[in-house]
Amino acid sequence: MGSLAEAYAPVAKLHGFEVVQNTCKMVFAPLTRAALKNLPQKLDEAGVEALVMDPIHFFLELVPMSRGIPFIHVSCALHFDFSGSTPAPLFNWRHETTSEALTRNVSGLQQIGEVLMPVLAEAVPYAERNGLHINWQEPGSTISKLAVITQAPKEFDFPDIQLPAHFHYAGPLHDDEGREAVAFGWEQLNGKPLIYASLGTLVNGLDHVYRAILEAATELPEVQLVLSVGQSINPDELRPIPSNAIIVRTAPQLELLKGAALCITHAGLNTTLEALAQGVPMVALPIGYDQPGVAARIEYHGVGESLEIETLNGDQMLEAIRKVLENPSYRERARYFKEVIAKGHGLDAAADVIEQTFRKITKEELDGERSALSQT
Repeated sequence: MGSLAEAYAPVAKLHGFEVVQNTCKMVFAPLTRAALKNLPQKLDEAGVEALVMDPIHFFLELVPMSRGIPFIHVSCALHFDFSGSTPAPLFNWRHETTSEALTRNVSGLQQIGEVLMPVLAEAVPYAERNGLHINWQEPGSTISKLAVITQAPKEFDFPDIQLPAHFHYAGPLHDDEGREAVAFGWEQLNGKPLIYASLGTLVNGLDHVYRAILEAATELPEVQLVLSVGQSINPDELRPIPSNAIIVRTAPQLELLKGAALCITHAGLNTTLEALAQGVPMVALPIGYDQPGVAARIEYHGVGESLEIETLNGDQMLEAIRKVLENPSYRERARYFKEVIAKGHGLDAAADVIEQTFRKITKEELDGERSALSQT
């Protein structure tokens, strides 16, 4: 108890590829070791007959593979395109179809494979002990062959992706239910256009990013800012705080987005989709993980602007905020995605794929048993 929070703590102050490298070494590798050791027994004890897994738990699928248990992957973070037809989400590369771009995309997948070496050091021996023949040179070789589901709508992805037939776009896997209530002083809102800003829950300890947001707010007295800083930042260290800003550690994000004119986000997929579900345009500040890929899609689809955080300052932040607020095309595009998401019913779509896939397996098994009995 507490080891996960301790392992993730250093990540809060990192950015870029360093975030992924540190997480693979300090979090994913020991988690994989623990899971490969304990999960087989837990599955046996519980009598698990099928699994739905998030591929962010790298190579955990080796366990159901070794047990002959069918499994489906559901990507809560941005999904990977293992064909190389588009950039991997860990990079903020533009989507291009030139031969040079496709070569770059493939090299990006190879870089990710190198970063995953600490996790592979746990996965490969397990596969060998259990007689699993894996082509470790092929990206995504252990991903489910039954169904892969992403919570990103197809319309939010890049075009021309070479995805397998069992890949399914669903849409956001969130709704208004099942969330812990977060206390918030709603009486503090003054009716001015609301900017909601949050850098997520993990890589959210970069002081200069928060200061840039607050400096921009100082020059925007016509708006009100709600800034959620999490547990990695001491709000007192961000002073002076402009009079039109409210700083909290946690915020009722979905409720605030329903009344927001703009969302400043780390470009985590969950926050991005929640903003789009409310028709709210964004200024993206990608820090690590899949956030560069999400930010690239935000810009590609015209629902916001993206800034580099390494050299971010208040002037850049102010320019981006004004650009998005003053140009109605950003909100119009965000409202288009609001309609797409509302029609898509992401939770229902994902559940339907899961049920239909497992039903098909059951039917095939029953048909096989009947065939064997008839031959007997």
